[in-house]
Amino acid sequence: MRVMDVGPPRAVLVAAFDALDHEAGIALYARAPIVDSAPLGPSHRRYANSAALVECDLAPLQLLALLQRIERRFGRGRAQRRGQLWRARALDLDIILWSGGVWASPDLTIPHREMRNRSFVVEPACAVAGAWRDPVTGLTLAHISARLGRKRKGAHPKG
Repeated sequence: MRVMDVGPPRAVLVAAFDALDHEAGIALYARAPIVDSAPLGPSHRRYANSAALVECDLAPLQLLALLQRIERRFGRGRAQRRGQLWRARALDLDIILWSGGVWASPDLTIPHREMRNRSFVVEPACAVAGAWRDPVTGLTLAHISARLGRKRKGAHPKG
């Protein structure tokens, strides 16, 4: 398997979308605009985030395995193992929501546990599926995004 060297975070996302779009059995319906974000934790690197709306016949764990194969092609290998928090990485693909509702296994939880707290996840997801409902809260992505926006504004009062 060849490791892809595609450059800065935005270029990595574009190449990752293309890789996903060329996978057999995956229909990529929409790509959200790419947004830049600050790192969570001690990393000094800026990140690029986006979301994709895909259709496939894969079960969640099969889709996760496919996403992990794509990550490895972008250099997420032994030095960048899943589960190591706060490490810079070339690419991190997550399943945020699934049409089947809630999924839980030792390797995967859907909806993603931190989804509702991360605007860099919710805003791109909202751009491609704003009416999608979180099966846990019943709120749409648009509603969750609006709540996050209010929290951000409240955290930084004008003055």
